[in-house]
Amino acid sequence: MPSVLITGCSRGIGLTTALILGRAGYNVFATMRDPQRSSQLAEEARKGNLPIHVSAMDVTSDDSVRNGIASIQKSNGPIDVLVNNAGIERTGSVEELPMSDVRDLMETNFFGPARCIQAVMPEMRKRRSGCIINVSSVAGRISSPPMTMYAASKYALEAMSEGLAQEAKMFNIRVVIVEPGVINTDMAQRVAGMKGKSPSNIYPHEHRMAQLFSVSLQTPTSPTVVGEKIREIIESGSWKFRYPVGPDAEGYLQWRASMTDEQWVALGAVDEETWRRSLTAGQ
Repeated sequence: MPSVLITGCSRGIGLTTALILGRAGYNVFATMRDPQRSSQLAEEARKGNLPIHVSAMDVTSDDSVRNGIASIQKSNGPIDVLVNNAGIERTGSVEELPMSDVRDLMETNFFGPARCIQAVMPEMRKRRSGCIINVSSVAGRISSPPMTMYAASKYALEAMSEGLAQEAKMFNIRVVIVEPGVINTDMAQRVAGMKGKSPSNIYPHEHRMAQLFSVSLQTPTSPTVVGEKIREIIESGSWKFRYPVGPDAEGYLQWRASMTDEQWVALGAVDEETWRRSLTAGQ
């Protein structure tokens, strides 16, 4: 079975994907910043005698990524599939979000995948084989406050993926974007938890985004949906580029596509009553 490197496996989509692929017989290299802080995956792998190897790798560090991937390749051979899953969220208006948070978003959500891609591409290119799956978000195509800077990091990831796909196809390497909607993860729960707790006295959008996430989480979508889609992508051999994932992903994208840019901007600036009506209409 192919070998798969997954980043951000301490919880949520990464952990679930590692277990799905491990149970399917893939040789899984599950990385996370600090394995000692999240023992669940290692315990599940041990109990099930699964081919999952947990190791430390910090995608925000050039040295950690370079050394971590080189060590895996030296000990176990080429990496067939890279799943760039590690990601963080930060919320706040463009005016108020600290620049340190903006840098954190870009370091993890954009530069992290770029580092991993640069580390695996040479070997994939030489073998003329491989698959790179970048876990983006519907926010990679829809930007709205208070997740504007998060969306910016995902827009950047999608732009890189689109250009990379053209470069990589020359060497028979598939590049794929996965775009989850609202998935029941710690991140989604944190965003939903902003309801009534907005720290901004100027902008109401944290409360609005919390409402939107809360509505979606009333019928929660398990990270298993994303993990199974990633498995399907690996096994399909398809050159399809984008995969919205989850019951609300296509709906959100269609909602945005139904408006002009000017209408979308105007919607984000409406009063609370109008916003609540639009939220209901968009579900």
